[in-house]
Amino acid sequence: MAAEENLDFVAVIPARMNSSRLPGKPLLDIAGEPMVAHVWRRAGLSRASRVVVATDDVRIREALTPYGAEVVMTRPEHPSGTDRLAEVATHLALGDDALVVNVQGDEPLIPPALIDQVAACLAADPGAAMATLAEPIVDVETLFNPNAVKVARAHSGRALYFSRAPIPWDRDAFARRPTLLETDAWLRHIGIYAYRASFLNAFQEMAPSQLEQLEQLEQLRALQHGHAIQVALACEPNPAGVDTPEDLAKVRSLIARLEYPARETM
Repeated sequence: MAAEENLDFVAVIPARMNSSRLPGKPLLDIAGEPMVAHVWRRAGLSRASRVVVATDDVRIREALTPYGAEVVMTRPEHPSGTDRLAEVATHLALGDDALVVNVQGDEPLIPPALIDQVAACLAADPGAAMATLAEPIVDVETLFNPNAVKVARAHSGRALYFSRAPIPWDRDAFARRPTLLETDAWLRHIGIYAYRASFLNAFQEMAPSQLEQLEQLEQLRALQHGHAIQVALACEPNPAGVDTPEDLAKVRSLIARLEYPARETM
């Protein structure tokens, strides 16, 4: 409990304009505001001591200026969001033990409690380089959907593997027909991460791994290089992010009903 009371972390929101399915995604209008502003506001409701938006596009910085958001301009050539966070950690001169939470820029409904939880998860496991979250899979469609990333865990909570394929594979049941047993064996990965700043610095020096390139999952670079990732079960449901025009329509409808307290600015 004391560790959670003393929890201190920086939330960083990577925001890039390039998106094949939704060009200019961070600036898409939701209830009269750009999407990235909603994500920034949600992160501001967490216990983060500092919320930073990391972008390589001046249009995003200009869109956030009226909100008083802290924006760090980063290089455009980063191969992954984790590499971009490493540049931010260096720019902010964070100490090696500082905790950094990567909040995806396309999740304008992310519960602040999940941001706090993933930071606390890493703080509680000194041997882990990263922490992330997962939730039970309750339908076959999600299990077999390659856009829903699955994760298998050890009894300790450490990640064994992440995959776009359905893992674990139920040899006997799936041979007959795809169906889910009443078990918690199947988990969907929620794409929020906490890192120690020292690991971010090390990560950008690691060569992209074969598994990472095959699955297109950057967390596999950490696993294949031998780093531990702690995975906690999310303390509350995580609404879907915005990947498609249909997602955008749903989120617009939901956010229109929400009211946010203002975040104090410096």
